Amino acid sequence: MLKTSEERSLLVLENYIGGKFVSCRSYIDSYDPSTGEVYCKVPDSGKEEVDAAVAAAKEAFPKWSACSPEQRAKILHKLADLIEANLEEFAQAESKDQGKTITAARTVDIPRAAYNFRFFSTSMLHHTTDCSTMDHMGCLNYTVRCPVGVAGLISPWNLPLYLLTWKIAPAIAAGNTVVAKPSEMTSVTAWMLCKLMQQAGVPPGVVNIVFGSGPRAGDALVSHPEVPLISFTGSTATAQRITERSAPYCKKLSLELGGKNPAIIFADADLDQCIETTVRSSFLNQGEVCLCTSRIYVERSISDSSRVMQEEIFGPVTCISPFDTEDEAVARGNGVRYGLSATVWSKDVGKVHRVAQRLQAGLVWTNCWLVRDLNLPFGGMKNSGVGREGGKDSYHFFTEVKSITIKH
Repeated sequence: MLKTSEERSLLVLENYIGGKFVSCRSYIDSYDPSTGEVYCKVPDSGKEEVDAAVAAAKEAFPKWSACSPEQRAKILHKLADLIEANLEEFAQAESKDQGKTITAARTVDIPRAAYNFRFFSTSMLHHTTDCSTMDHMGCLNYTVRCPVGVAGLISPWNLPLYLLTWKIAPAIAAGNTVVAKPSEMTSVTAWMLCKLMQQAGVPPGVVNIVFGSGPRAGDALVSHPEVPLISFTGSTATAQRITERSAPYCKKLSLELGGKNPAIIFADADLDQCIETTVRSSFLNQGEVCLCTSRIYVERSISDSSRVMQEEIFGPVTCISPFDTEDEAVARGNGVRYGLSATVWSKDVGKVHRVAQRLQAGLVWTNCWLVRDLNLPFGGMKNSGVGREGGKDSYHFFTEVKSITIKH
């Protein structure tokens, strides 16, 4: 059957397995958010494609893990260089595919994707291990860290390349090989990244990207017996399913999940700075950032709400509610099932320390928001996740520690 001109103009993605682009038997429609029309066909991968990708990653693991950290770092730096050299092309594609502004893609998403490779390429060179002596027994003890194997990586649709590279970079820098599944709704920049792999010197099989839906490709990946670790960013409900499917294999899990993040504004806050920052923290990227503020508690303020104060909305919505005491502010801040981040606004140094320590959140900013040192732990409490990511934490997650005792 002859294809129509419309069908011929669609962008058709392919899986990237073992260093080659591989077509798929069936495809998923991907829509241009600005028009609502199909503009891209994404592989509807399943067990067959995931099995092939895992086999390629497993085959590449011995040689890649045997490379020195310096050799791997050189390749990651090259990947960062190539992303930066193609920044405008990536930014245009990310804006069209995800729907975010071209400015956001150009100034935040794509530069951060490049920096993820650059950061982890160097941070992996500076970790130390433990050593102890038992002179009375003539023994020396020390630890080493070894790559785990094939890492399964699943990233979301809100920050497509930004969060995909946040997972790929530390995984391969530590010596693992990966099978990644981006969101089927925002797959284009991941496919573009595959085109740079060979040019950067990434050996075939080290990075494999399989496109498709969560119930098919995602499920096949998290339940695969040859994938010992899973890093996932997305919803709490999906994470519960991942935990169930991976449990029979005792996989290592890093789950970065939803947030219902409070901003607690005391009466002595610098309101000019506070208001400007809180508006940005509420509506950045249309509110489609897990760290965005969606509950604002203001000392002696105005209104309250019920259900919208409890459920993650993941959009440009925030609610304002009053409080009268410090204890009440903390109780309200902690009064949801999520615990990803929080912000506290006050000029009282003692107060911000007290409140920050009492809030049940993995990240607490005081008198600022989204100031990030990638060396520090990133992750949430309660229903906002399991584990931490960041310099040392990512290194520990993507490696296994081994204790060695030498009798002399």
